[in-house]
Amino acid sequence: MQNKLIAEAVGTFGLALAVLTSLSMEGAVMVTPVVAGLVLALFVYTIGARSGCHINPAITLGLWSINKIKTNDAVSYIIAQLLGALLAFGLVSTLIGNVALGMAPESMTVFLAEIIGAAFFAFGVAAVVSGPVHGHMSGLVVGGSLLLGIMLAVAFGSAGILNPAVAL
Repeated sequence: MQNKLIAEAVGTFGLALAVLTSLSMEGAVMVTPVVAGLVLALFVYTIGARSGCHINPAITLGLWSINKIKTNDAVSYIIAQLLGALLAFGLVSTLIGNVALGMAPESMTVFLAEIIGAAFFAFGVAAVVSGPVHGHMSGLVVGGSLLLGIMLAVAFGSAGILNPAVAL
């Protein structure tokens, strides 16, 4: 179990680091969805066999809700994911400074945009977990569904985070 938790922390760290770094760049709205999709695809292929590559508390909760992960393991995964994201935030804050998303998290529009984007992302993850997508295509489907989810969320007015650990 320890290796799975390390994989989740490292994967979430990598994703959060890439997203937060890209958000500090000029034209972040255009770059961040591609960065997030590519990083997620990378981690699906590199840590997916070890931990399942949830690297998102929302995905862990979704898999827990359909009994694909035990309660104790889900809680441990979420803690590891939050720690990985916090470490990435600390590193980005130290090296770049605070990254302003420019969005009011309490806005209902932003909240709905994030839900719409997350739904498309979760649909891709569900296709991989439930079996219609074969292993060699899993990274493409998961990364692509994240890319689509982020692009839709951004089009509807959010920063397109779709990941509570990264949004933290």
